[in-house]
Amino acid sequence: MDFLENSIRATGKKGSIEVITGSMFSGKTEELIRRLRRSDYAGLKVEIFKPSLDKRYSETRVVSHDDKSIVSTPVDNASAILLLAGNVDVVGIDEAQFFDDSVVEVCNTLADNGVRVVIAGLDMDFTGKPFGPMPALLAVAEYVTKVHAICMRCGNLAQYSFRKSAEEQVVLLGEKNIYEPLCRNCYNEAVNK
Repeated sequence: MDFLENSIRATGKKGSIEVITGSMFSGKTEELIRRLRRSDYAGLKVEIFKPSLDKRYSETRVVSHDDKSIVSTPVDNASAILLLAGNVDVVGIDEAQFFDDSVVEVCNTLADNGVRVVIAGLDMDFTGKPFGPMPALLAVAEYVTKVHAICMRCGNLAQYSFRKSAEEQVVLLGEKNIYEPLCRNCYNEAVNK
């Protein structure tokens, strides 16, 4: 990603969409925070947003599973981001899978207006299906980073977020008590039990 940041600076290119995706516990939010902090250190004006329904660690901070955090603004819908992100250089969005499809238009509008948009979100839900607006965000992004967790059963790279509870709804906020990252083989074994 350092090459990306340097090439944008060297060419004067502005406005882009970067998506950081993967399973739960893969470091998506940690990477989002890292990129946003670097932009802040560089003197760029940065605003961070998250869905207001995500209150697992904090109502007003984006927090990674390893307790790294950054101040954010909770919003009820993606259109609020456009209203609140005036005169910024970089917009960060965490847990993008919880927004509706309008987040794609919001990100495109921001990027078209010269804003660097950095988004983190789950690419798949607990059933292994594409999650919310993430496929469309991946399609319009200039840059995509897929990060992986470590499978809790065999130690291979994990790309699935296996739900250990019997809850059926797609959106169920939780931590290691409810989810575990699994590789393809361990995930298939777990869901076919």
